[in-house]
Amino acid sequence: MGLTETTYVADADGAAGTPAHGFAVAGFAPRPGGSAKRRGKVLRQNATREQHAEFAPAADRPGAVQAIEASNAGRLEHLVPIRLGRMSATPFAFLRGSAGLMAADLAHTPTSGITAQLCGDAHAANFGLYGDARGRLVMDINDFDETVPGPWEWDLKRLAASLVLAAREVGADEQVARQAAFESAGSYRRTMRALAKLPALDAWNAVADEHLVAVTDAHELTEVLNKVSAKALGNTSARFAAKSTVREAEGHWRFTAAPPVLSQVPYEVAASVAGSLASYADTVPAELRPLLSRHHVQDVAFRVVGTGSVGTRSYVVLLTDHRDKPLVLQVKEARPSVLLPHLARAGYPVREVPAHEGQRVVLGQKRMQVVSDTLLGWTTVDGLPYQVRQFRNRKGSVDPAALLPAQLDDYARITGALLARAHAHTAEPELISGYCGKGEALDEAVAAFAVAYADRTEADHADLVAAIRSGRLPAETGI
Repeated sequence: MGLTETTYVADADGAAGTPAHGFAVAGFAPRPGGSAKRRGKVLRQNATREQHAEFAPAADRPGAVQAIEASNAGRLEHLVPIRLGRMSATPFAFLRGSAGLMAADLAHTPTSGITAQLCGDAHAANFGLYGDARGRLVMDINDFDETVPGPWEWDLKRLAASLVLAAREVGADEQVARQAAFESAGSYRRTMRALAKLPALDAWNAVADEHLVAVTDAHELTEVLNKVSAKALGNTSARFAAKSTVREAEGHWRFTAAPPVLSQVPYEVAASVAGSLASYADTVPAELRPLLSRHHVQDVAFRVVGTGSVGTRSYVVLLTDHRDKPLVLQVKEARPSVLLPHLARAGYPVREVPAHEGQRVVLGQKRMQVVSDTLLGWTTVDGLPYQVRQFRNRKGSVDPAALLPAQLDDYARITGALLARAHAHTAEPELISGYCGKGEALDEAVAAFAVAYADRTEADHADLVAAIRSGRLPAETGI
């Protein structure tokens, strides 16, 4: 660590004092003037909490169909109909595939001025369970394709709007839908306040475990989470390989095609993907490289994933160890975050974003999660950036659009708490907590925004469906 000549000692009221004898250690910032809580309250002058209810489409807002057509650029053309078919299923599904359109809308909404590492696509279906290095289950955000530093409010508003849409999809009345959004914001605020009161190290290491249900009073979800957990424990590389591979006469293993979701690739493509694993290995922690070296590649296949990601290049790689036990890696194309073009318009110029998009995704994930996939890394295949991770790493998820109306507020509290904990890694909890305050002003405002944005999304979804029916856009449903 580098050393400089002076440091700052805080006065009794928390304001920065005069230089004192000693050293300031590079990487350890002097304490800024005033308490973080006080500074958070002052930031309400940038945007009051009540202003977060505001939403009005900008005059130059692109039409939904135009925005979707633009977002298809660079995707594999033959997979675009699958993407559109999935997005056309429901308004909630449309929201899942239109993070860029929502970012364009959010760029015109008030912000506090506090920056955090964003998930970038924090809708209610992007939270779930996964296994740590020892196979224990953790619940957290689980999708980081759009991650980038930005205004924390964007993640919270996307979560709240998605909960309203999920509630409407399950037939809940408007009061239940609005309450789910209200509960997510309230849980976010209370969790941030709780983290602000903890020692910094304890807040940093707060893990979403089995105590989360009790802390968020989400007892209606206990049975649902138990079922998801039981399923997740069996969702492993070994199980996927057992269902999706076959052993050839000469002893090699290969994937069995199940188009259009899982398909074989030409030898040249497989060789490029397999060859990229050498540079990938350089991006994982050094102590894990001997583990990777004990596996060798058997086969590579193309696998369609997600809703927003459909049309991007995504491969699964089958590796086996000395006992023929499988490890499946996913090598997924990493495109630039759809939030980037809109952040500057909101007054958030982005700096220090890695040039390699796969590295951006991996570092963003590690910044937001307490426990991440130990084999996360990145690579380049034929000039395009990719992220690499374990496939089927004991993953499980709750489908918010399949919950009972009475369970939605519980799920909202859980996801709100998880989002707050994730933001607290890169934004000071006391600062955000100071801005949010003790009362429900922010909760009410976010709920009002969520209802208004859900209405807008339903109209956008209707435009997409009309474009498909008219033949302007192709779509394949049921895939």
